[in-house]
Amino acid sequence: MKNLKESAFKQAVNTIISNKMLRGMAVKQLDKYLYKNLMNVQGEQLEQEKLDQYAFMTSIVQQARKNLDKGFIKPEVMKKMASVFVGDSYTPDRHKKLNPVKEAYKEKYGDYPPQFLVLSPGKGCNLHCTGCYASADSAIAEKLDYETTRRIVREAHDLFGSHFMTISGGEPFMYKSDGKTMLDIFEEFNDMFFLVYTNGTLITEGLANKLAELGNVTPAISVEGWEEQTDDRRGKGVYHRILKAMANLRNAGVPFGISVTATSKNHEVLINDDFYKFFFDEQGVTYMWQFQLMPIGRGKDVTDLMVTPPQRVALYNQWVHLLEDKHYPIADFWNSSSLSSGCIAYGRWNGYFYIDWNGNIMPCVFVPYHVDNVKDLYANGKTLIDGLQSKMFKNGRKWQKDYGFENHDHRGNVLMPCSIRDHYDNFKHNILTPDAKGEDEEAEAVLHDPEYEVMMKNFDDELEKLTQRIFDEKYLKKVPAETFSK
Repeated sequence: MKNLKESAFKQAVNTIISNKMLRGMAVKQLDKYLYKNLMNVQGEQLEQEKLDQYAFMTSIVQQARKNLDKGFIKPEVMKKMASVFVGDSYTPDRHKKLNPVKEAYKEKYGDYPPQFLVLSPGKGCNLHCTGCYASADSAIAEKLDYETTRRIVREAHDLFGSHFMTISGGEPFMYKSDGKTMLDIFEEFNDMFFLVYTNGTLITEGLANKLAELGNVTPAISVEGWEEQTDDRRGKGVYHRILKAMANLRNAGVPFGISVTATSKNHEVLINDDFYKFFFDEQGVTYMWQFQLMPIGRGKDVTDLMVTPPQRVALYNQWVHLLEDKHYPIADFWNSSSLSSGCIAYGRWNGYFYIDWNGNIMPCVFVPYHVDNVKDLYANGKTLIDGLQSKMFKNGRKWQKDYGFENHDHRGNVLMPCSIRDHYDNFKHNILTPDAKGEDEEAEAVLHDPEYEVMMKNFDDELEKLTQRIFDEKYLKKVPAETFSK
């Protein structure tokens, strides 16, 4: 029966891609399949979490269909992607799929391995964006050598059974080592799917055509808002270069997304539907990831860009509206944790961890602290698995479970999922360990800065007051106390 269900799922996906006349019928069939399977998932997930996940997955299908219909995605490119992506990473019952590698890992370490990792092979970038952790002089920027990069990908594939990886930076399309680029990695590991965070300025017609030929890469292009906001943070003329990159990808038929960092400067843009209509409906974007600027350091240019708790709640309400009413596939990594049942860092099963350009192994892109370094592990005959066994990583995974992930007795507020941004006091005193080091001088310095700690704690306290009632009523289905007093 299980094989029949998977066969029907894949057949519906293939029909959506290949047959324009039957595409509408296949979309309806796939929609029913997604709803039934997601709502029947057993475990600690709340009903509203399942509904959010369904809304997101069906919106991905709807947006891909629109872009196929418009010719923005070429069926032959989508077929290659589906053969890698659909069969493993994001089927509704993906956490139940038997995989010998994952089962062996669970038997030895007590839990399933992470689903993927984020790798930043190089810090070099051709832009210098305000508040960006990775801006650097690309001529002297740190980077991993090619063989180390290749081994990291190989171990994720072989030791974790992972067929998905996110590549970040720096600017990934600038990376070069020993005469090799990330395109060589994508070509070698052709049974893996890669999502690449990029500023987009290097996506020429030739590169777009190469990505179409490979068929296992989707670029997520960084956008700050309209031209004013994008050029203000990224540099004059960048916005128009981004639009040209999107045209190149549409012409090549490669699905792409956008990546938006929410700040106090672009908040008003992001709560306006026109922004999303332009990029999804006119530019052919297939998905959008949204981040909220994480302040590491107390510099005024950084802390002033941080969204306030009320702005964050407004962004949450906008996300719900866009997903449920507009069917735009958007995930906000703080406001959308119901899609993943909480924080996915620390190498959690179905989650991820992060490796930077120096080889530091960190819980998350936004948790810039490490105990282990991949180059040191390799020099001592160890593997990536050993990097997930530090006390800090174990503390993080324990907190995730206690907070609500796989906890029968307690569900933490899904609108406050982040171990560092939303629970800074707990992170500093119960997750961080004495042997952990900051990724850079600023990350190290804030650990000993009482003003920074007060700033983060005040943010968390205010956010809890604003979001707890939303969580109680919408996700836990609790009736407000004042209802009984009327």
